Amino acid sequence: MADDGRKEAAELPKDDPALDPYEIEFLPQFREGRGGRAPFVNKHGVVIGDHEYESAQSPLSQWSTETDPAVMAGDEWVHPFKDVGFLTAENRAVFEEGRPPKGGIFMHPYKNTAYRAEEPDNEPDSAEKEQPE
Repeated sequence: MADDGRKEAAELPKDDPALDPYEIEFLPQFREGRGGRAPFVNKHGVVIGDHEYESAQSPLSQWSTETDPAVMAGDEWVHPFKDVGFLTAENRAVFEEGRPPKGGIFMHPYKNTAYRAEEPDNEPDSAEKEQPE
């Protein structure tokens, strides 16, 4: 088992990348340092990279109002090469063609959602200020 709790590739069934529907042709600069291509088991016992999106061990299968969504945050939930998100046109342009990501795609069209993000928290009247349009 690897130091981070993931099982080694030899401990899991082999995945044939030639048949993998979620793997794209990464440019060389995006292949280095990404991690292994084989599926792995994260610390929750869920196999990542096998394309089986339902698992008895997954928090999604046991979701309740008490479940903290943060339990599914982080790299342990995303395969470095095999993820359905790589198939979007935007991600293919970045990883296969080397185009820089488009800026502003997650920004509100007219609201400044980062308003006061860089201001210190110690201003006494900061809660009373209104957000500009």
